[in-house]
Amino acid sequence: MAAAGAVRAAGRRSRRLFDIFVAEVPWTVSSKELKEYFSQFGSVQRCQLPFDRDTGFHKRYCWIKFSTPQEVQNVFQKDSHILEGAKLTLRQQSRRRRSQRRSQRE
Repeated sequence: MAAAGAVRAAGRRSRRLFDIFVAEVPWTVSSKELKEYFSQFGSVQRCQLPFDRDTGFHKRYCWIKFSTPQEVQNVFQKDSHILEGAKLTLRQQSRRRRSQRRSQRE
């Protein structure tokens, strides 16, 4: 039980390191295809597309990590992102330091 909690906490920490959260990802799209699509805006370091263990399908959202902040801005310069006929919903991940998170909780 404690091990599962540690894995979930590590997953939450690692997601904070990503630049962009992408929702409404079509079922038919793979992490490789997402990486290829977003590489037009810059160097994609990592794409995390989580899967549901019960169904075997991905959960229709992912996180993208770019090499530089400028590449992230390149993504948001484009009005809409369409992949396999579906419009993706993008949100920039905020990067807060631990001291900033503590002060917001208090």
